[in-house]
Amino acid sequence: MLPAPAPLLYESHAHTPLCKHAVGLPAEYVDVAEARGLRGIVFTCHCPLPDGISAAVRMAPEQFDVYVDLIARTREAFAGRMDVRLGLESDFYPGVEPWLEKLHARAVLHHVLGSVHPQVPEYRARYFRGNWFDYQQTYFDHLAQAAETGLFDTLAHPDLVKNESPASWRFTRIEPHIQRALDRIAASGVAMELNTSGVNKALPEMNPGRRMLELMCERGIPVVIGADAHRPQQVAAGYAAGLRQLEEVGYREISFFLGRQRQALPIAAALASLK
Repeated sequence: MLPAPAPLLYESHAHTPLCKHAVGLPAEYVDVAEARGLRGIVFTCHCPLPDGISAAVRMAPEQFDVYVDLIARTREAFAGRMDVRLGLESDFYPGVEPWLEKLHARAVLHHVLGSVHPQVPEYRARYFRGNWFDYQQTYFDHLAQAAETGLFDTLAHPDLVKNESPASWRFTRIEPHIQRALDRIAASGVAMELNTSGVNKALPEMNPGRRMLELMCERGIPVVIGADAHRPQQVAAGYAAGLRQLEEVGYREISFFLGRQRQALPIAAALASLK
């Protein structure tokens, strides 16, 4: 019998209970990552934001050091067995850049996800004016702005806005705006995420959907796969299906970040290494 392929891939999007809507100790997430044939996991819990913004679903500013220590202790516990790294999922909206620059400098981060969260009440109050199509356009403009700041390695779940009003989502209508945003993102060199948790949202498909993945592939935008795990059993969920979809639209490599440097490996090898 041939030996099993060596683990190659990382879970690049996972949370902790500090965000107030995830459950399970980080060690439980690492155990699942190991069982599913991953090489390691980069925790990317929701960053604290200023002025109490979105405080109900993220760590408080004074908990950031607690988060850093939690992941450091988990890394030590799995040393020599699984590679555990510290990352962050940081929200973007215009004006938050100085806060994030200072926050990111407080710890050695291995992967920084940039997210525009259109469901956050404070974001919606500021940018939604009663027209969902306008809101979708604002979202994609902010996604491109996020890439252009240089603050992020990867843009998370990059069509998340479609779940805010599924009845108002028509890809052919928004596509020209997406194409302009993708042109800007491609020029920035920032990667984009295929978030497998989208199958559980209001529009049950991965984020982004297939047509947007095709547009990303046409522009040579690197893709990082992440399950957006908020409980241990979600680690690497849907990875095989996501990797196959990437192959179908033309991708041959999948990426992940360590030390904020992009690593790439063949999708075929990544698929073979999963359990």
